[in-house]
Amino acid sequence: MNYETIPSTGVPIKAWTRGVPVEDVARKQLVETAALPFVWPHVAVMPDVHWGMGATVGSVVPTEGAIVPAAVGVDIGCGMCAVRTPLTSAALGDNAQRIFEAISAAIPHGRTDNGGTNDRGAWSEPPMDVRSAWEMIRDAYDRDVGLDRPRERAPRQLGTLGTGNHFVEVCLDKEDRVWLMLHSGSRGVGNAIGSHYIAAAKKRCESDGIVLPNTDLAWLPEGTPEFDAYVKAVHWAQEYARRNREVMLARAIQVLRGDSDDPAWSWLPDRAVNCHHNYVNRETHFGREVWVTRKGAVSAREGEMGIIPGSMGTRSFIVRGKGNVDSLHSCSHGAGRVMSRSAAKKAITLEQHAADTAGVVCRKDADVLDESPRAYKNVEDVMAAQADLVEIVYELHGVVCVKG
Repeated sequence: MNYETIPSTGVPIKAWTRGVPVEDVARKQLVETAALPFVWPHVAVMPDVHWGMGATVGSVVPTEGAIVPAAVGVDIGCGMCAVRTPLTSAALGDNAQRIFEAISAAIPHGRTDNGGTNDRGAWSEPPMDVRSAWEMIRDAYDRDVGLDRPRERAPRQLGTLGTGNHFVEVCLDKEDRVWLMLHSGSRGVGNAIGSHYIAAAKKRCESDGIVLPNTDLAWLPEGTPEFDAYVKAVHWAQEYARRNREVMLARAIQVLRGDSDDPAWSWLPDRAVNCHHNYVNRETHFGREVWVTRKGAVSAREGEMGIIPGSMGTRSFIVRGKGNVDSLHSCSHGAGRVMSRSAAKKAITLEQHAADTAGVVCRKDADVLDESPRAYKNVEDVMAAQADLVEIVYELHGVVCVKG
């Protein structure tokens, strides 16, 4: 048995947490989740586990006959994309700062104007590649989502990074090959969809007289109009998130490609790994169909490729799943926080951040201290704890990191 068990009043909780810290508040969240009457057969916990809004980050929650929208969260479809380029470090030369600036110009990031018309993190006028990507999913929005306000922002935010822990990185592997890797999700439209249905679930449980230990665990029962509407909307948001990453990756590729006519660049997007780590999906486990919510976890079926990023200044990993049935075919989505954002900003100094990110061209200001490596668990310990879930295919270290 390669996992630990967390005492539970509901279904079992199987945790791949040997050698990594787990907060008491995260354990409490997990116990509350495991006690829900429709969770089956058990909750799987990844080594990057920590407390999260709505549900524990680093948890895999299979359910029958219901979905908890807050467990999926508001950053619906958030995930990673990465591709190995034809370049080596020699091609980068001393141009890391120029590449940082070029990627920053090619991909809107951050947030200003309270997300309004002058927001630097969105397009004032979406360019052709963004408009084309939007046209591919626009009709499905009207059919499957139908929320007016988020629709207005969705075209302007497609192909943009966002804030917080979202990033674009230029990395090197052990063979000195250059990689592009990025992290983002469904932006404001996913937030609006998630918030709408979290409120709907709370209203539904209240009207049904259901008393919850945590209102964020409110659910939508399968077979109800709200459930059907949520499933359509959340799947649309997950597709938006995937295309969002594809657009940004193509733009980052163009920055590195420059004027090169090497045909190797043309097929590069088709070789990319693109995986969600905040999402819900219909899957079969232990012979039964269930809804699987991965909140900060990646699908790791046998042979399936995934991405586990570290943090600025630490290693990241391209992995191949081992199909572990007890983990519900899952692995961690990153290193996992050991400090809240507010605690990190109080505890970590600018000098420490600069030392921990030495050799990486990235922001070194006070506004990113909550994303500094010290705010996260040791990614080496996280990888050791899940050795039976994935095998490491490539180890990457960042040389350029653009953050919102």
